[in-house]
Amino acid sequence: MKKIALLFALVLFAVTAYAQDASTAQDKKDVPVAASSAQSDRDARVEALEKQLRSLVEEVTVLRGELRELRKANLSAPTAVAGKPVTVSNPEPAVPPVAAASPSPEVAAPAPQATQTPTTFGGASSNAKLLNPDISLIGDFIGTAGRNRVAHSRSLELHESELGIQAIIDPYARADVFISFGEEGVEVEEGYLTFTSLPAGLLLKVGKMRAEFGKVNAIHNHALSFIDRPLVTNNLVGGEDGIDDAGFSLSRFLKGPKDWFLQGTAQVFRGDSSNVFTANRRQDVSVVGHVRAYKDLTDSTNLDLGASYSRGHNELGSGFLTNLYGADATLRWKPLSRAIYNSVLFRNELVWSVRDQLSLSNSFQTQHAFGLYSSVDYRVNRRWTVGGRYDRSGHATDARLTDTGFSTILTYWPSEFSQIRSQYRFSRYGQGGNANELLFQFLFVLGAHGAHPF
Repeated sequence: MKKIALLFALVLFAVTAYAQDASTAQDKKDVPVAASSAQSDRDARVEALEKQLRSLVEEVTVLRGELRELRKANLSAPTAVAGKPVTVSNPEPAVPPVAAASPSPEVAAPAPQATQTPTTFGGASSNAKLLNPDISLIGDFIGTAGRNRVAHSRSLELHESELGIQAIIDPYARADVFISFGEEGVEVEEGYLTFTSLPAGLLLKVGKMRAEFGKVNAIHNHALSFIDRPLVTNNLVGGEDGIDDAGFSLSRFLKGPKDWFLQGTAQVFRGDSSNVFTANRRQDVSVVGHVRAYKDLTDSTNLDLGASYSRGHNELGSGFLTNLYGADATLRWKPLSRAIYNSVLFRNELVWSVRDQLSLSNSFQTQHAFGLYSSVDYRVNRRWTVGGRYDRSGHATDARLTDTGFSTILTYWPSEFSQIRSQYRFSRYGQGGNANELLFQFLFVLGAHGAHPF
């Protein structure tokens, strides 16, 4: 029995010892496996971080490139604005684009110094002007209510849409073109080239233009103080189209005595202007002469005087002449130092017409007709202007017939680019009959439109 117990103890001891050895061996095997797993996790995280780092480096590279481009643009922009102006010796605008396209900030660095250089206006104030002329469109919508049996007009009409294209061509000349779109067709109202660098202070215009006869004839419809034109313009100077013809115009400014400012203008036209002049032959040209005298009476008041003469052949033939004599006076008050929106414009214009024609008995005769208008405009404030006009005029073909009338007008300015007007007009015609009419007008301006002469 003791042997059996001893044998059992030995077996138990052996089993226990083997179990301990096996457990130890197993532990020794598990430790490297756990360490290898942790190392794999660390490697994966390192690899992910490396990927993120490479991505960030790429993004930083892209941002640096964009920042470099922005710096180039900022440095090149003032260079283009203050680029070297066009001069007589170098009319090509090549310098500013080259500076703007400089590949690095170091090359474009001198640009800010160029902004300190005074700009010389030899031609365009900006090189962009050379390729981008001023383009504008003026809409003129007119409505008429009331009765007029003599001078009928439409109740509603888009009276005119004037397209203006103006630009400086080179240091020697500029061009102005005004195309009128109306319900009766399209015409070039004016299109002329102006030479600004002639010797002796001369100014030459070539093309089609409104003649410098009086005041109203040279003003476009949208620039008038009234919706319509005065009776004297309609009866003696060709109406709305007036003396508007192809030809040459030469003018010069002079310094007069006692601070007077003088301007003399001589014009030669083909001889076709509405119903005033007709060229039956090439020799039947018409001429216009205008002398203007201007003076500042005070800081707020100035006076503008003018005398005009025009001569041409009429529709009856080359042996029949029409002579026009005109005088105008404008007094303007505008106290810029106190109120920039208050102003008064008082204007008078007189016209004499001497026209050769045939009488009813087919004998040669000369008609002497006279006409005038007097108007005043008072700008009350920024938005409102009130005015009045008196008209009186004989007929060019029959001086015994005289038309008279008066008008009152109220203008509202929503802004400098639009106007809303209403005008009451009374007319008494020499043929017989009176007319009471109410006119209204909507004017709007799109784009840059050059100022018209005062």
